[in-house]
Amino acid sequence: MNEHYPLLTLISLMLFMGILFYLVLKSRIKNESIETYALGSKSFSSFSVALSLAASLTSAATFIINPGFIALYGLSAYLAFGVVMPLSIFVALVVLMKRFRQYGINVKSLTIADWVGKRYGSTFLKIFFGLLSTLLITFIVLICVGITKVLSKALNADELTILIVLVVVVFSYMLAGGTNSMVYTNSLQAVMMIVVAIILLGSGVEYLISSGGEGIFERLAAIDPNLTTTFNSKSPLFRDFFEVVVCNAIVGIAIVCQPHILTKSLLIKKNEQVNKFLTYSILILIVFFSVVITGFYARLNFPDLIYSGELLKMDGIIPAYVVDRFPIYIGILVILGLIAAGLSTLEGLIQAIPTTLTNDLIIPILGKYKKGITAIQINWAITFFVAVASILLSYQQLVSPSLSVGIFAQNGVYAFFSAAFVPVFFGIFTKTTNVYVPIVASLVAVLTHFGIYYLELTPYMDGATVKNPAIASAFAILASTAAGTLIYYTKPMKSEAYAT
Repeated sequence: MNEHYPLLTLISLMLFMGILFYLVLKSRIKNESIETYALGSKSFSSFSVALSLAASLTSAATFIINPGFIALYGLSAYLAFGVVMPLSIFVALVVLMKRFRQYGINVKSLTIADWVGKRYGSTFLKIFFGLLSTLLITFIVLICVGITKVLSKALNADELTILIVLVVVVFSYMLAGGTNSMVYTNSLQAVMMIVVAIILLGSGVEYLISSGGEGIFERLAAIDPNLTTTFNSKSPLFRDFFEVVVCNAIVGIAIVCQPHILTKSLLIKKNEQVNKFLTYSILILIVFFSVVITGFYARLNFPDLIYSGELLKMDGIIPAYVVDRFPIYIGILVILGLIAAGLSTLEGLIQAIPTTLTNDLIIPILGKYKKGITAIQINWAITFFVAVASILLSYQQLVSPSLSVGIFAQNGVYAFFSAAFVPVFFGIFTKTTNVYVPIVASLVAVLTHFGIYYLELTPYMDGATVKNPAIASAFAILASTAAGTLIYYTKPMKSEAYAT
């Protein structure tokens, strides 16, 4: 590493954070209510919200963690994360976003839990999904670990110190700004991500151009033949058609049911802007999802996964590739882009999780016993506790991950949207008010997901050192959909029209 790399990276990082703080102060509105904190002033263009959505959907997982899976397991991982899942997400965005917006606007929903509770007229569902939202902290952990890995490599600094500073800074400016700030900062971050995505995609051009009769897959096969097979029987996650295609197709559709994704549609001011917003979003997402190809480049750059005499852990492969591959100034730009990729989703989660816990769990439980405490004050306190939990869990994943922090995050996040899928899907596409449909389906989803994962049910999980959360999630979604459909048709209740 160039001896000036840490200092120049630090200076660049301080300038970048200074710009973010300026945007926070410039866009800040007085957060008199939890509604303005959660939804902002709703005066954004369709392109700005598209940038925000694309940045939120493609976080540190897409730019840092998932390419590491591809570096380790090759084509099978690329098909899962670079083809099947993105296509499923695009379909779900188009199908679900418009319908969610139509109902969400009319009932002024702040969160998925709030939307589900109001849609079915159930306080239990609202509180239940408020409680389940704590699972999304695992995604915060993934992003914190990814950014910490990048910064610790670039700054040559202690990971714990980087982690603590990161959490304190980002949670502080999000607490000050809310959604208005998030949309502006996400837009800046998305523009940086586009630039960095192009740089990363171009960094392996020499590998794509055949040299001496050898193309990229021939070179990968020379390292390990399993890197070029459609299904990698030696991997713990991409062994066959079901794991690579079926599971990731189901997960890709359900992933859109996260609160920081669907609620983006509520930031669009006019209905006629929605199609333009979706078009912009998908075009930007195509560029972002393509970045996982960098995993191939990294493996060719580190055939034995050795860097500076040490064996690379999966989450450290892309940070090492960036520092090793690029000249210092391009490398610093890429590092800032990778940080932007993480911050874009991190900001959405920091806004969504405390808002959900406040609005859908704490306030309904406290009821009249709040005694003058405002919702925004509760939100600040919850944000503090989420920050502390994020530091503790992230440090544990830095020290002793199960292959990757990605596995830890998938287990939590996939469980949440497995539970949310049937309530949101039936809430959008039917007029049923039968509360047993979402309650039973969501309970079945949670029990199935964690039952399969921790009890090691199915041959995929039995005795596995590294377990695949997508397997548990796919079965959970299928089981909950079957349960919800069965109740819907066998125990019909009077359906009442709601505003659409």
